[in-house]
Amino acid sequence: MQTESSARKLDGKATAKAIHQEVAKGCAELQENHGVRPGLTVVLVGEDPASQIYVRNKEKSATEVGMKSEALRLPADTSEAEILDTVRRLNDDPSVHGILVQLPLPEGVDSQKVIETIAPEKDVDGFHPYNTGRLLTGLPGLVSCTPFGIIELLKRYEVPMSGKHAVVIGRSNIVGKPLAVLLLRENCTVTICHSRTQDLPGIASSADILLAAIGRPAMITREYIKPGAVVVDVGIHRVEDEATCRELFGDNERRLRAVQKRGATLVGDVHPQHMLERASAYTPVPGGVGPLTIALLLQNTLQAARESVGAAS
Repeated sequence: MQTESSARKLDGKATAKAIHQEVAKGCAELQENHGVRPGLTVVLVGEDPASQIYVRNKEKSATEVGMKSEALRLPADTSEAEILDTVRRLNDDPSVHGILVQLPLPEGVDSQKVIETIAPEKDVDGFHPYNTGRLLTGLPGLVSCTPFGIIELLKRYEVPMSGKHAVVIGRSNIVGKPLAVLLLRENCTVTICHSRTQDLPGIASSADILLAAIGRPAMITREYIKPGAVVVDVGIHRVEDEATCRELFGDNERRLRAVQKRGATLVGDVHPQHMLERASAYTPVPGGVGPLTIALLLQNTLQAARESVGAAS
């Protein structure tokens, strides 16, 4: 049975830091060689607290690597037409290389229409149908940041993928589907599962690489995990009571203190103790997949800026 000390941690925080340093170097080189400073603009509509935190983190990270960072904060009652006009204006601004519209948008706004209005070459979230189509057909393009970050993490930790059976639990357009395609690119044999999959534990437990993005706290328990599997946990959820915290983390003092002092700790889609028992390698929550999303957003923005001056790497 695996223990915490024998399961290798795939440290997303450390990997993200390394990517930030690489992007900072790339930004400096682009400025020196072409006089171009990569520009990222985030559009935030409304007052959603989680979205505001995400946007602040993206602003801070972009500034730290030497990008021009701007957040356009629009009132919650901004009309769809006004949001589309804002996006079109950014499309036409040569100093903006990356446009990100923070989701979710207020009720009544067609998110897909907004995404499709972003110029594909500035779609650093990788959500535009043009970019998802290029991904599916194996052509270069801007790739959805979270799946891109997961593949980057596995590569940097030299996790073997070619010929391995990868099971993706979750079929969202943002994570599950693009992640499956990226795994196929790495020559994995890929199975996509979801809430209506029959015998989900049986299929999941056949995976050499198990990737959980189903959005249910600690749903993936030991019977889903093949002994020795690599487990990637994309979920993030708040645990606010001590009883649940003890059920998930045992007598982990750090987790218990977080609930007692800050009111919550975080858990992913995978039961943390069961994962440590069975996995050979795993992503922690927090500090696993999460930090990579912003890191790859910055990498996409740098790539978009390079391509704008014909300096693509």
